[in-house]
Amino acid sequence: MNKLYEKYIKTESLPTLFCPGCGNGIIQFAAANAMDELGIKDDIACVSGIGCSSWIPCYYKMDVMHTMHGRALAFAEGLKLARPDKKIMVFTGDGDCLAIGGNHLLHAASRNIDLTVIMVNNYIYGMTGGQKSPSTPKGAITKTSPFGCIDEPINGCRLVMSLGASYVARWTTAHPVQLAKSIKDGLMHRGFSFIEVLSQCPVQAGKSIYGEKDPAKIMRLYKENTYLYKEGKTRIEGKIPIGVFRNDDGAEEYIEKTEARLREQGIERTESWSVSQ
Repeated sequence: MNKLYEKYIKTESLPTLFCPGCGNGIIQFAAANAMDELGIKDDIACVSGIGCSSWIPCYYKMDVMHTMHGRALAFAEGLKLARPDKKIMVFTGDGDCLAIGGNHLLHAASRNIDLTVIMVNNYIYGMTGGQKSPSTPKGAITKTSPFGCIDEPINGCRLVMSLGASYVARWTTAHPVQLAKSIKDGLMHRGFSFIEVLSQCPVQAGKSIYGEKDPAKIMRLYKENTYLYKEGKTRIEGKIPIGVFRNDDGAEEYIEKTEARLREQGIERTESWSVSQ
């Protein structure tokens, strides 16, 4: 077995619940690689909601909170405020994050609180049978859009940038090296880091979105239908930009603002409201 997996994965819990060909394993490995390169395994905690991608951290040998549907960010913010010394990494899906959890996403991004959010976007509700999600492309025929989806899909990266998120990136499972580097950069960034990962769901999105159930062919589509974003570069019509869209190290972080306001009032952080190591 891969040495990194032996170090980070609960091998006694294998095999995972992921369907064959799912991209979650690639993302799980990329995140483990990022943590290992930084050497922060003991200084990080993971939080997830409900959905296929929310199972990703549950196999890690580390502190994990598997929470309620759409509430991953609310739990993560509470954990970060209680333990500001910890790095907090959130795993969520397009439905969990943009639909029922959308309100929490708005406020976490606008606060620019120091969380690293990995939103796995497979364009559909995979675990519950293939309903359309907020990111489902127009025209897609799903369980809840039998005549074709008419909603405008929500662009998570554009949304959080408009609210003030200070690190925003998008990659695909066909770009695992770049994804691992982006997760590493997001973890080191002081502020709200949002990393969208386009990930194949051969079972549900395969029939409803791509018309193709071969995961290798779907990943090939990711390579063919994306282009690397560069500031000032002309948008390529019909293709999805990937890359780092924002990396603002100068943006003030929420806990820094909170503690600055408390110091103005003559209040210093104490163990009564923050447990320290």
